[in-house]
Amino acid sequence: MAAQLTFQNVTLGYDRHPAVHHLSGRVEAGTLLAVVGPNGAGKSTLFRGIVGILKPLAGSIDRNGIDVHDIAYLPQSAEIDRTFPISVFDFVGTGLWRTTGAFGSLGRQAKQRISSALAAVGLSGFENRNIGTLSGGQMQRMLFARVLLQDARVIVLDEPFNAVDARTTADLVHLVGHWHAEGRTVIAALHDMDLVHASFPETLLLARTAVAWGPTAEVLTADNQTEARRMCEAFDDGAPACTAAPQAA
Repeated sequence: MAAQLTFQNVTLGYDRHPAVHHLSGRVEAGTLLAVVGPNGAGKSTLFRGIVGILKPLAGSIDRNGIDVHDIAYLPQSAEIDRTFPISVFDFVGTGLWRTTGAFGSLGRQAKQRISSALAAVGLSGFENRNIGTLSGGQMQRMLFARVLLQDARVIVLDEPFNAVDARTTADLVHLVGHWHAEGRTVIAALHDMDLVHASFPETLLLARTAVAWGPTAEVLTADNQTEARRMCEAFDDGAPACTAAPQAA
């Protein structure tokens, strides 16, 4: 299979201090990949690099013809400003910005697509609710509805099942499986190892750099997970900044 993403000795970080360093590997098109690791392992940083929010400090990320605007990104819910006065319907509608523009009007077909996306995640009837009134599970369903509308070949999900109930998790995992069956590339940061074993055939175990990457059963061994924790605990946040010149992704 062709590679959808290729990491070539990539280092990502903030203020020139690396949070992910010397990562090399490839994500094949159509892969369903879990990214796991201890807190502080660099999962969110890696995802911000994939979607173009962060430029590599060194190395490169080759998206093989996919523009960053064509990658659907579901951030952690904590990154969403729940105080912003916007309805569920209008928030989900931002998933159409690629085709309508940020200030484009929504025609009948677009409005129907939004309603269909809300129905697909179980949020019919929530259209006029302010996003600040949603529970954690409802918020995640709303974020998934926005991803649905983006209709992207590459989907990046940062802790999509965090702090939601079992029923919501099951519904959203089913949706992820549907995307995978359609041949889309799906990458998700996860903490639930049972869920990873059950639903994600490939895994990247990250601890600022790759500890192991491949079939899930081979990656998530007790020894590998112990090594990942050791590496994160030993990492020096005060290490010297990366000295290589920045490169475009």
